[in-house]
Amino acid sequence: MPNDHRKTARRPLALVLAATGCCAVLAGCGAAPDPAAPPSGKGPERSATRSDPQPSRTPSPSSAAPTAPGNRSLAGRTVVVDPGHNPGNFRHSKEINQKVNIGTNRKECDTTGTTTNDGYAEASFTLDVSHRLRDLLTARGAKVVLTHDADRPWGPCIDERARIGNEARADAVVSVHADGSAVGNRGFHVILPAPVREGAADTAKIVGPSRELGERIADRFARATGTAPANYLGNGTGLDVRDDLGGLNLSTVPKVFVECGNMRDPKDARLLASAAWRQKAAQGIADGIATYLQG
Repeated sequence: MPNDHRKTARRPLALVLAATGCCAVLAGCGAAPDPAAPPSGKGPERSATRSDPQPSRTPSPSSAAPTAPGNRSLAGRTVVVDPGHNPGNFRHSKEINQKVNIGTNRKECDTTGTTTNDGYAEASFTLDVSHRLRDLLTARGAKVVLTHDADRPWGPCIDERARIGNEARADAVVSVHADGSAVGNRGFHVILPAPVREGAADTAKIVGPSRELGERIADRFARATGTAPANYLGNGTGLDVRDDLGGLNLSTVPKVFVECGNMRDPKDARLLASAAWRQKAAQGIADGIATYLQG
């Protein structure tokens, strides 16, 4: 979740562990994590949690609003789906804390993501929604590439995630996340790339197309899920522009991040933990991508 870092302070994994005394957990010393007290927030490229997620690698069924038989409207199109974080990241603090160049500065390779109060990990959520999204897009004829499928011990780093989309020459890239903001902060938002031109980053060609992609997803996500845009950023638009995310800064193809809800708010968390709601979330994202690609 690329949270609103301007509202909630994020801390690198090493600092969180030092402050909370959780080194024993990551070192495999047998101490049980406290799911009720993860850090207050995180970003797709910040902060850390202490949960031990157990994701399902089994593709999720596409049960809501099924695509009509024979609908191959996205044939010939390539979509890269980027499941935020990796369930194994928490075991590899040294690796994910290594900094990589994002053009404007250097940031941690990746983070562990956030959790709900009862320990449902963002990395498990994003992988599940990404599987559902892949199935829906594939049914429409699109070629879908996942940046990872929990098939590697950690990562990929944020610069590699961008590179995967670039090398695939994707027509659209969507990074799936859930936020870790304060209780009472509810709703979804879509993060768009800001104009950035520094170092290896140059978003000039993708700012416009990415905004269109983000607007389409925000509209269809609201329709499919029945949830409202975030009440804590974006002025009710469900859109947030960022220049500090390597996954966007280094992209050369249209790309957005989707924060499906706030895992730290109990009401949003109940939705995110529901398989039926996750199917609706995937449907909304898929519909948004389709309307963007079809013009």
